[in-house]
Amino acid sequence: QVQLVESGGGLVQAGGSLRLSCTASGRTFSSYAMGWFRQAPGKEREFVARISWSGGNTYYADSVRGRFTISRDNAKTTVYLQMNSLKPEDTATYYCATPTARYGLGSRNQNDYTYWGQGTQVTVSS
Repeated sequence: QVQLVESGGGLVQAGGSLRLSCTASGRTFSSYAMGWFRQAPGKEREFVARISWSGGNTYYADSVRGRFTISRDNAKTTVYLQMNSLKPEDTATYYCATPTARYGLGSRNQNDYTYWGQGTQVTVSS
């Protein structure tokens, strides 16, 4: 059974940085794309970033491009989201997710993801 566990969230001032981690278990991590999504209170869950199974292809939401970096360490079965220059509007619960299909690029569509973590809270104060 695939399990995803996020960590690294917390409270940070605007302009600060955080690094989120998502550790996977239950299958061959290196064969699958990974994605990060977030959901702010009262809003729908939205795409943040995704990384291909090989790590060679990444894509970001316009709202975070240039500030956030997604990466993966297959040896540690972990995907990261480095978040710099944080803004109050980045406040949300952040989720990692992975699809069923192997060897994909990943997707901006949350419906393409099968497995989800429990989320980690990020709060950015102004």
